[in-house]
Amino acid sequence: MQTTSTPTHCPYCALQCGMNLSPLPQGGVEVAERADFPVNRGALCGKGRTAPELLSSRVRLTSPLVRSEGVLVPAGWDEALDRIARGLSHARAEHGPDALGVFGGGGLTNEKAYALGKFARVVLGTSQIDYNGRFCMSSAAAAGVKAFGLDRGLPFPLEDIPKTGCVILVGSNLAETMPPALRYFNELRENGGTLIVVDPRRTRTAEQADLHLAPRPGTDLALALGLLHLVVAEGRTDEAYIQERTSGWEGTRAAAMAHWPEYVERITGVSVPQLREAARLFCEPEAAMVLTARGPEQQSKGTDTVSAWINLCLATGRAGRPLSGYGCLTGQGNGQGGREHGQKADQLPGYRKLTDPAARRHVAEVWGVDPDSLPGPGRSAYELLDALGSDVRTLLLMGSNPVVSAPRAAHIEERLSSLDFLAVCDVVLSETAELADVVLPVTQWAEETGTTTNLEGRVLLRRRALTPPPGVRSDLEVLHELAARLGVEKGFPTDPEEVFAELRRASAGGPADYSGITYRRLAEENGLFWPCPAVPADEDASSSDGEPSRDAAGGTIAAPVSDTTTENATATARPTHVTAENWTTPARTPGTTTENATATARPTDGTAENWTTGARTSDTTSTKGTAEDGTGAATSPTGTTEDATAGGTAQARSAATAARDGEGAALGLLPDNPSGDAEPTDPAGRPHDAAQGAPEPAVVGPGPEGAHPGTPRLFLDRFATEDGRARFAAVSYRGIAEEPDDTYPVLLTTGRVVAQYQSGAQTRRVEELNAAAPGPYVEMHPRLAERLGAVDGDAVAVVSRRGRAVAPARISRAIRPDTVFMPFHWPGEGRANTLTNPALDPTSRMPEFKVCAVRLERVGQEAAAG
Repeated sequence: MQTTSTPTHCPYCALQCGMNLSPLPQGGVEVAERADFPVNRGALCGKGRTAPELLSSRVRLTSPLVRSEGVLVPAGWDEALDRIARGLSHARAEHGPDALGVFGGGGLTNEKAYALGKFARVVLGTSQIDYNGRFCMSSAAAAGVKAFGLDRGLPFPLEDIPKTGCVILVGSNLAETMPPALRYFNELRENGGTLIVVDPRRTRTAEQADLHLAPRPGTDLALALGLLHLVVAEGRTDEAYIQERTSGWEGTRAAAMAHWPEYVERITGVSVPQLREAARLFCEPEAAMVLTARGPEQQSKGTDTVSAWINLCLATGRAGRPLSGYGCLTGQGNGQGGREHGQKADQLPGYRKLTDPAARRHVAEVWGVDPDSLPGPGRSAYELLDALGSDVRTLLLMGSNPVVSAPRAAHIEERLSSLDFLAVCDVVLSETAELADVVLPVTQWAEETGTTTNLEGRVLLRRRALTPPPGVRSDLEVLHELAARLGVEKGFPTDPEEVFAELRRASAGGPADYSGITYRRLAEENGLFWPCPAVPADEDASSSDGEPSRDAAGGTIAAPVSDTTTENATATARPTHVTAENWTTPARTPGTTTENATATARPTDGTAENWTTGARTSDTTSTKGTAEDGTGAATSPTGTTEDATAGGTAQARSAATAARDGEGAALGLLPDNPSGDAEPTDPAGRPHDAAQGAPEPAVVGPGPEGAHPGTPRLFLDRFATEDGRARFAAVSYRGIAEEPDDTYPVLLTTGRVVAQYQSGAQTRRVEELNAAAPGPYVEMHPRLAERLGAVDGDAVAVVSRRGRAVAPARISRAIRPDTVFMPFHWPGEGRANTLTNPALDPTSRMPEFKVCAVRLERVGQEAAAG
């Protein structure tokens, strides 16, 4: 038995928190802290801490299943693979290659995503491939490419956030979606910076804000335009920056000036004094950031909305400068890497554009095929799912559960059921897998090696710590076997490092250049930021195949990007990593730097009014002790309470003393500083004196033998556009796709809770997490509940034009009176995505998950709330 721990990463969100897996005498593993990984510094949320429970054979698939007489029954691997190959071959022979669909997932490793895209285009010859990450960051990606010529979720590492002067956090409840990240924002405030949170609900994250703006759902675009109007009117623009580093300002300024504060107040419900205060807080410090998440992005105008927030950064000189910029908080575990290497409808590896002839030639050469044999772009995710059973007759699905996660989910469930053949690869029998003709059990995060790319653009190495159970194979083995059965004997290795070596070659010279990254370097350097070319940083090189030439920093000079660029019309970025010569630390309000910032635990009565995760006043401190990020005391894998703060103790809260929904039981973090006496260090591991303020960011040094060091910070010298300038986007407000009316008078918005993840296929099988958040609910304001005649716990039906969902009422003053909220993790009667609107953004093809019109009914009565 293995006796040493294995350093690896959490299988859940895009933080990709570091953890160690230690073997247990009775078999299996337990999670132990990994304080050397800079993103979480040892801290883990409840999902990460309990992740090994999914490795149990009690809750996961261990044998292929095939449908026989309408029922899924166990079968051997050969039988299952043969049936899939026959299903794919039959559809191609009868209806052509585009009758074959492939649907991937943002949780797949880079190697799997790469191999899946190659399999679709080389083996199946189909254009019909996309993935569930389309539902995550596609609007932010499209806006980022338009503005900067390049999409990487964060163009700077998380460690920069506490050192800036102000952060506007738009549509993110990261206190629940990625709890270990909250420490960066707590440290920002402790350092004298300010946090502005934009969210229709007063969430746990909003409770930490210096200013909370609660706009009407779907009006974030108007809010951003109103702030830009004030910036111009109050003379807060950076005219020198605009002239030197941007283009398109005149049209953008004119569009913003049509959105005067009183007009924006009428649209958003955010008062003019609050708008003015937000503009002041953002503009007064020398450095500031805007970070967006799904709130503004999952809208039918999500690309324009993100563009408006980018415009605010550009107009104030807050992009491409140290400690400033726009960033997107990617959601899924490999949401960043998953959109870079070919499982999207219009993309080739290295974030290349599928319609670019040079990109097709380069990738085709790596794959050993004719460029003309590669199909063109296919349908986006929702459009692909909507075409099932008609144009698309057969589907191979990996790592996704659209029965729960897709908009207009009842319709998508019908489409899946209408397929001639459905094959699903998953670790559990998800609601989508239950519809399949063949289900293949595949390995999980701890049973395989591979790479992921976190929200910072940091490429990471997950390491195998366990041998998978008998009867379970990897996705790479599945693709290898299917390719062989379909006549392609070579080109689909099962060794992930071999796949990654090919991915490196395919990405070389592209915007997301991984060619200088190796497994060994990832292990030795704790990850690397792309772009990271395979040339020494002090050399200049030109490729022989017409690819752009690299500059002295090891990046590539940007290629032209047209004004009609879509999210994948990317240009190659010139890396602008920080050096001692170009790094400066902008001034900010003096404050005390605390490396191991603590926060008060949630008081045991669990009310929205007194929930805090950062100590602001002494009377809000819970008598139960303090805990990292306000998520409860850290509990060790053995169940003993660890010290989660420097020089103090923290006592674990039981589920009985948590909030009424029990979510507090799932919030415990493994400690980042269990001894309480470790000397604070900077990102390079050097001690620093907290009294002297935050340390200077570490200078990124060369890797082994002068290899490129990676690119933690983008755009400091130039943007990845043809002329090196960032591009303003002249956007104007337009309403939501489905405005309320007399029949559907209330707005619905959706989101996540801390104890569940995405469609819940994994977390609903973890006893502790499921006990903490066992089911859906309808959060509503007391005034709305009074009009409905509902009290807390009453069954309430939420009805939209697409369907009906029923869940208990949860009465809270933390939400606007015109809005209800539902979490989307559950299937069945309480499935929130039965209600959501598939209206698509014209550029990103993102559905409008975040807002639709509904009516409310008390179950058993016909009265509706208006």
